[in-house]
Amino acid sequence: MKFAIVDIETTGGNSSRNKITEVAIYIHDGEKIIDEFVSLVNPECPIAPFITNLTGISNEMVEDAPKFYQIAKDIVTLTDGAVFVAHNAQFDYGFIREEFKSLGFNYSRDYLCTVKLSRKLLPGYSSYSLGTLCQNLGISITNRHRASGDALATVKLFEMILNKDPEKEVIRNFTKNDYLNLRFPAGFDHKMLDSIPERPGVYYFHNQDGTVIYIGKSTNIRKRVLSHFANKQTKKAIELRNTIRDVSFEETGNELIALLLESEEIKNNQPFFNRSQRRTVFNYGIFSRINSEGYITLYSEKVKNTEDALITAGSFDEAEAILQRIQSRNNLCQKLCSTKEIKHACFGYSVHMCKGACIGKEDADEYNLRAQKALDSIQYSHQNFMIIGSGRNESEKSVTHIESGRYMGFGYFDPQFVTAHPEVLREHIKPRIDNRDVQRIIRHFLNTASPSNILTY
Repeated sequence: MKFAIVDIETTGGNSSRNKITEVAIYIHDGEKIIDEFVSLVNPECPIAPFITNLTGISNEMVEDAPKFYQIAKDIVTLTDGAVFVAHNAQFDYGFIREEFKSLGFNYSRDYLCTVKLSRKLLPGYSSYSLGTLCQNLGISITNRHRASGDALATVKLFEMILNKDPEKEVIRNFTKNDYLNLRFPAGFDHKMLDSIPERPGVYYFHNQDGTVIYIGKSTNIRKRVLSHFANKQTKKAIELRNTIRDVSFEETGNELIALLLESEEIKNNQPFFNRSQRRTVFNYGIFSRINSEGYITLYSEKVKNTEDALITAGSFDEAEAILQRIQSRNNLCQKLCSTKEIKHACFGYSVHMCKGACIGKEDADEYNLRAQKALDSIQYSHQNFMIIGSGRNESEKSVTHIESGRYMGFGYFDPQFVTAHPEVLREHIKPRIDNRDVQRIIRHFLNTASPSNILTY
């Protein structure tokens, strides 16, 4: 086993609010130190006087020190394949993980706490703080409360622990990781999960043959993927979990693109464990016209040109169900919202749910106001527009294109070099297939979208 023995100094005790000011890492092969890394870190925020009094690290000392992102690669490379070891590991490991999280990277290592190991293998002491324990064990600490001094003291402590556990049985039992409370199927290497980011995107589960068996999306794909391996699951979820052998993913930058890509990928791959959105053919649609009496009528029929349909559906029954929902939600006349020919008043009129448009009792203009409101609810207020959203990194934006009411596709662009003009942005759109599912996704998104993100033309 290889160990990365770590100590850090910080601006405070809260990893979500405070920052690292110094880091020391000593790589140990179980017998001796074989590599090391020590550096001050510019926290990009003031260091409080009481922290300076404790650590000796001042604002002047870190002014020209590298920022964390400048040493991040060194930390990843140096600790790769090593168990992260620290005295009170939750503190040091938590801060390191939080710094990487702010960079959009998931830092994950198996980790050990020498406080817990000492209590197990070196029992009988009243205090297991690093200073007191080292004093009782005869371990000298130079540069106390500096990363290198405390880390070297932890190295000596850890070597004592290793001597007490030559077969490393206790060490293996005390080694923790980010997946302790999860359950993985036989043959699944959880290390593959380390690379999954906490960002919006689409993820794919593969079986042992590499076939995609499930596709999902989330604004935090790492969190969502890990949730599939939770202990408490339904029978269906357990069946899926036990079939997973590999995980892949694609970042999208925002939830809208994730929803659109997920829908498309489910239709393309037809995963066994995805039940919804697998339909790829939409042969029927909802249409509207003005009848001879001047009333707006809605009806369903087989589509000849999907661009003429208000909404598309996979079957006649599905189209009829959609038509009935539109009619009931908007208090429209059953006779004027039906494919079937009705010669008399509709049933709704007899139970006072229709105002009599079916027999000419309600004026066409009055009725058409409600009918048009219903049409507006299933159509876009603008037929040609683009939705601008966040991209996959800070220098990128996404663009989703709707033209003549049809979904054209999405793409990405760099706003520093690309003008946000429709004719220019068209060149960055990758064509996609329009269907009822993506239309539903876009309409739902527009209900809460900021007008500043909508580019109409």
